[in-house]
Amino acid sequence: MEGRLLLKNCAVFRADGRVRRGMAVVVEGGIIRRVALDAQVPVLPGDWEVACRGRLVAPGLVDSHSHLVNGQLLPPNGQFLLLPPRERLERMRRVARLLTAEDIEALTRFAAARSLRDGVTLVVEHLACADVAGGLAAQARAAESVGLRMLLSHATHSMDGAAQADTWLEANVDFARRHAKHRLVRGALGFHASYTCEDALLSRIARLSTELEVPTVFHLAENEDDLSTTYARHGQRVVPRLDALGLLGPRAVAGYARALDNAEATRLEQTGTFVSLAARGVRTLERGTDPMEAILLRLHLLGLGTGGHGTLQDELLAALVGVLRISRAGHLPDVDSTLAHLLVNGPAELCTRLFGLPSGTVEEGSLADLVVYDSIPAADPETGYSPYLIGQLSRSPVAWTVVDGRVCVREGQLLGSDYVDLSRAATEALERVWSRARLGS
Repeated sequence: MEGRLLLKNCAVFRADGRVRRGMAVVVEGGIIRRVALDAQVPVLPGDWEVACRGRLVAPGLVDSHSHLVNGQLLPPNGQFLLLPPRERLERMRRVARLLTAEDIEALTRFAAARSLRDGVTLVVEHLACADVAGGLAAQARAAESVGLRMLLSHATHSMDGAAQADTWLEANVDFARRHAKHRLVRGALGFHASYTCEDALLSRIARLSTELEVPTVFHLAENEDDLSTTYARHGQRVVPRLDALGLLGPRAVAGYARALDNAEATRLEQTGTFVSLAARGVRTLERGTDPMEAILLRLHLLGLGTGGHGTLQDELLAALVGVLRISRAGHLPDVDSTLAHLLVNGPAELCTRLFGLPSGTVEEGSLADLVVYDSIPAADPETGYSPYLIGQLSRSPVAWTVVDGRVCVREGQLLGSDYVDLSRAATEALERVWSRARLGS
């Protein structure tokens, strides 16, 4: 887009619950260049003026662990959720092996468009497929076509043998190397989880991540099966094992963390590992203790991830339930600040790590990943404080989504592609995969 993008007469979001009304935001070159009172920012020739009419402008949301493709393959109905974790995994593996690059591109394009319409501007994606090179390339094309910022990785594992794991990893490495500095799509090295990977594979991933200076994406203590299998085979719990192999640290993006103790949460904090919580999954997928208290009391680098199912708004509601339970026990008094950190501040740090520019605020110099909501927030005239601003944001429709200064959604409509056409293509891809898998038989 040539010229400036100019958001006029908007209410600017702050994570501390305050808003600044009657503001203008100037975007140019993918960066927020100016935030000032509306009257101080005239419209210049060539500007794209967006009449916000007092609506809320906030940083884009981050889905910090997702399965955009694999989450569509086996929808989580009651029958599937009641299966043991190992049987769920085997079913997902069987269907994922049948994906083609064409299927992956169609499914990613639709899921990415849906994310943009939900106000998500960055997705950390964890793909499982057989054609790793073709699959990751297809996802990169899909992300660029709709304008979504993404971190892409493959969920490599050792369950099909060391030779197959090495082949997958080499393809993932090649993609990560070629996308290490891409403006919109970055590559990461991925593995599935501790209990599905041998030491040699994990050691190699740790070494390559350091050499290439790229992130790693993986499931961390995702269930009791992960914990018990890891201990039986390696004589260690999940976190100590991954720590010893060099897989924890500032480049690590760990999903789920459903089976942790207090010491392990402390170690994750010490190493600077980013942890993505799927608050709903704790209550629908797994039995056992909810680890949220240990994590929230010790970790700073935290965010919410959908795991490929539902929305971040769903995750925020589930997190609210968990945080309230902990707070009522007297252990976590500031509920609103915790939710703001999970939805905005923690993910902003992750985005900044990945793309090297300030994120998560509507401030000069920050990445221009922004959302205009169909909401005019009420605020105290003297302090600008708007009670439960995070809640207002989560239940408001998305009007505009801007990623890297590019308008991707305008007044609720996807730009550059027809959303219904993308949905139809995704449906056709799912039907092809389900036919190959004989799911109806």
